[in-house]
Amino acid sequence: MEEEKNHTVHSSFWSNIFNPATEKTDLQNSLQLIPLFKGLGKRDLSMLFNIIHRRSYLANEYIFYQGDPGIGLYVIREGEVNIIRSGDSSEEIHLATFTKGDFFGELALVDGERRSASAVAKTDVKVVVIFKPDLDEFIEKYPRKGIKILTGIAHIIATRLRSLNEEYFSYKNLNK
Repeated sequence: MEEEKNHTVHSSFWSNIFNPATEKTDLQNSLQLIPLFKGLGKRDLSMLFNIIHRRSYLANEYIFYQGDPGIGLYVIREGEVNIIRSGDSSEEIHLATFTKGDFFGELALVDGERRSASAVAKTDVKVVVIFKPDLDEFIEKYPRKGIKILTGIAHIIATRLRSLNEEYFSYKNLNK
């Protein structure tokens, strides 16, 4: 019988259970790079950790489907996520691939509308999620911090809209 080589076994025995602060610091650093949380200090982010949820997905597993209610913002801790949109003729259009440190689903924090695309784990993925009801409660409890977060969301939306405008006008000028 042929022996399996390079088999990896994940065991909590070998994980760093004696220094949970490492994960918190790493997550804190990742969150501070996201425009949504740039206005928050380390103490503010520590308070935000109370509403952060951890989720894991296997490769090819849907994180959410196009048309689902928008319920939260996702930040990738490990792995890759594809964002795809189904067209009218049931064709799938690949919109983006996100990796560690990237985020998606931020519009759900503003309007809670239906998802305009699906998010699918390209590889095994670990994410942290901030759900809209939790964030709404956080903002109500800490309005100054909430204003900073909402300003961050507005900045993201404005940047994406400007980028889309530039793409549109560049495309329109090329086709003259």
